[in-house]
Amino acid sequence: MDTEIKGLHHVTAMTSSAKKIYRFFTDILGLRLIKKTVNQDDIETYHLYFTDDLGSPGTDMTFFAFPGIGKGTKGTNTISRTGFRVPSDASLEYWLQRFDDLGVDHGEIRSRFGKRYLEFNDFDNQLMQLVSDENNHGMAAGIPWKKSNVDPNHAISGLGPVMVTVSEFEDMKDTLVNVLGFKETLPAEGSLHHFEVGEGGNGATILVDYREDLPPALEGYGNVHHLALRVIDQEALRYWIDRLNELNYRSSGFVDRFYFQSEYFLAGPHILFELATDGPGFLQDESYEHAGEILSLPPDFEAKRTEIEEYVRPFDTSDANEQRK
Repeated sequence: MDTEIKGLHHVTAMTSSAKKIYRFFTDILGLRLIKKTVNQDDIETYHLYFTDDLGSPGTDMTFFAFPGIGKGTKGTNTISRTGFRVPSDASLEYWLQRFDDLGVDHGEIRSRFGKRYLEFNDFDNQLMQLVSDENNHGMAAGIPWKKSNVDPNHAISGLGPVMVTVSEFEDMKDTLVNVLGFKETLPAEGSLHHFEVGEGGNGATILVDYREDLPPALEGYGNVHHLALRVIDQEALRYWIDRLNELNYRSSGFVDRFYFQSEYFLAGPHILFELATDGPGFLQDESYEHAGEILSLPPDFEAKRTEIEEYVRPFDTSDANEQRK
């Protein structure tokens, strides 16, 4: 049985506007809306999945649009910045110009742990970064969305290093290394520590930022809700459920999300991790050609469709598979 954690699966964040985040991720970042559904624990809330062309695990950032939620605050004990992979250092120059042209707030191109990166944020001050794959080795990237308006030589191909900010470094290191199988593979740079799992590389890296000087972050839109890590199948997931129970981690037990199966657990104070299977995937209830165009509901929720559609504020994604201009 292969129980190894393979890398990053997805990041789920919170947005103030389902409509605006749809436009930001498809029209500006060039990712595909592979699934428009609802939060299965709160059916009044949209859950949107943005991925590569095929909805591959390790490529998706997802968003909850909770009605009436307040704005989150930055700080420590949070998943603080989401990374995305681009092919090369030259790609960062392309994106720097693209962000300038489209009015996206961003920083400057810098280097960290031997790789070039570019930080940016969306309209909610959701913190993100592009990281160059030029000097990267390890977990393979996804396939950029074919209908994107981004130059395919520079397109986003999956999740890159995700940053977690903590006030207790040794506890987080123990969870990553001694429980989950990560390795600290490079010397620290200032407050930042570099951990990889599985084949390693940008798609399997967590950066831990040890910050005792910051106040605790407060959950809300503009912040990340949880980080999911990849396991190959349900058998591996069951192994991890048993292991985390034995180690007395606060966890959810087995959860069937239809598109994948999961377990959620507290990796640190207010830091929620998920273990998620690679399959069965997003195209089992929609075709490749029409994914994301309408509200998709797992079978257990289909009987509530009328009720759900009355709860969620409608917004149009009928152009989800049209060529972006």
